[in-house]
Amino acid sequence: MKAKKVLFINQEITPYVPESELSLLGRNVPQTIQEKGYEIRTFMPKWGTINERRGQLHEVIRLSRMMLIIDETDHPLIIKVASIPQTRIQVYFIDNDDYFNKRQMEADENGKEYTDNGERAIFFARGVLETVKKLRWIPDIIHCQGWMSSVIPLYIKTAYHDEPSFANSKVVTSLFSKELRNDLGENFKRCVEYRDATSEILNKYNEKFDFMELGKLAIDYSDGIITAGNEVNPELLKYASERNMPIMPFKADANGDDYSNFYDIVYSNE
Repeated sequence: MKAKKVLFINQEITPYVPESELSLLGRNVPQTIQEKGYEIRTFMPKWGTINERRGQLHEVIRLSRMMLIIDETDHPLIIKVASIPQTRIQVYFIDNDDYFNKRQMEADENGKEYTDNGERAIFFARGVLETVKKLRWIPDIIHCQGWMSSVIPLYIKTAYHDEPSFANSKVVTSLFSKELRNDLGENFKRCVEYRDATSEILNKYNEKFDFMELGKLAIDYSDGIITAGNEVNPELLKYASERNMPIMPFKADANGDDYSNFYDIVYSNE
């Protein structure tokens, strides 16, 4: 059975951020899959470095203003949308004044990583999933790219597992070489709690929840792994290979057929 709807949850997409391994795949993979005839939806954070006027972003009022509680604090969810020039790809942006407005990606202009990166990833994950529910759109495959989307697999398989939008979705995670240097903070495990996603689930991971533990978390709750580069952390690759799940090895010239075939394998795998 061929999956016909793919939800892309990307950390970076060019041209909204500078070209990188992550941002180029964030742009190119959805396009190649769309050209294969799949119906897609694409999400990314609205980083503070994104020029809204140049990118022609505008707020979607009917999807915005939901309050998400992170660490007992209300944070308004703002949804913006734009279309990538010369393509048929529409991008939904997750925005919030506390976590994204006037702030860069994982680190500030001096290269210092934000101490609340864990909370930002949690807000992004819940913001995407709540918005997809509002769209009344049911993805067959959910493809996560970048550390910012690493909480998504956990939520899909726990907190949102009974939601009609995600009950039958399969999750694919792409592993990249880009890593966070610091941990996600002492309160990450507490902040991630939501419905059936309890802090007890995270007891198997190290108390210091860093990039490595975040990668293991994403792998544990994914249905397939894509190696998206030559320099992916070997420990994470070994961890994924021990999980007896489909793995798509790195291929520099991977095309729409490669991804489509892999999605089919993941979707049909029990």
